[in-house]
Amino acid sequence: MSYNLLKGKRGIITGALDSNSIAWKVAEKAHEQGAIFTLTNAPIAMRMGEINKLAEKCNATIIPADATSIPDIENLYSKSMEVLGGKIDFVLHSIGMSVNIRKGISYAESNYDYFNKGIDVSALSLHKMLNVAYRMDAINDWGSVVALTYIAAQRAYPFYTDMADIKALLESICRTFGYHYGVRNKVRINSVSQSPTKTTAGTGIKGFDTFYNFADKQSPLGNASAEACADYCITLFSDLTKMVTMQNLYHDGGYSSTGVTTSLIEDFEKSAK
Repeated sequence: MSYNLLKGKRGIITGALDSNSIAWKVAEKAHEQGAIFTLTNAPIAMRMGEINKLAEKCNATIIPADATSIPDIENLYSKSMEVLGGKIDFVLHSIGMSVNIRKGISYAESNYDYFNKGIDVSALSLHKMLNVAYRMDAINDWGSVVALTYIAAQRAYPFYTDMADIKALLESICRTFGYHYGVRNKVRINSVSQSPTKTTAGTGIKGFDTFYNFADKQSPLGNASAEACADYCITLFSDLTKMVTMQNLYHDGGYSSTGVTTSLIEDFEKSAK
């Protein structure tokens, strides 16, 4: 349902790979709510995905960019402002990659070249995107930036390996840059800590299906879907949340506040018999 929450707003959405991506759902919802925006991803990711279908559906221009490259990000903002006809009102950072996870390397045995690559792609890319926007004055006053994160930044999840540390850095960047950008331009910057979600990236983690089912039983409302996360991101892009900034916001059906559920206790009791 459209409430025109983003009518007249311009945005940049990163990381839409296929229809399972949260970024993909955010783009669909933003279009539905009246926004115009550009889509971007790394050239290699774009060759693997179906972003052209999304661009056609949302009447969006695709601007390839390596989010670790300052020149690419500068081009992304300048071309986006040219295509959209003005400065940017919202940005979605949905960029995450761990070579250690892809190669099945445990946290204690992390390859540090891979670790550094993950930091650059998944966390410093946000700092670089904010730094470029700050220098170019590319985001309108009271604009909104949302970065996707996960609760492993706050608690130990062995299977999440180096991405846990990387997401912790991402959340810190949201807070610290949120202060500086807030003081200068009232730009608000938040991270959204989403439930385990059946995206291409999520399902690549070993044991994902088992943990997905566990989290679903641990959450009073069940796991939040990618589509529900997109709805939440839209509210953060809108003017309804103009005073929310520097926050890590849990969108997880109550998982982060639940010690244990009766459903899980019953499962443990059955398995013990």
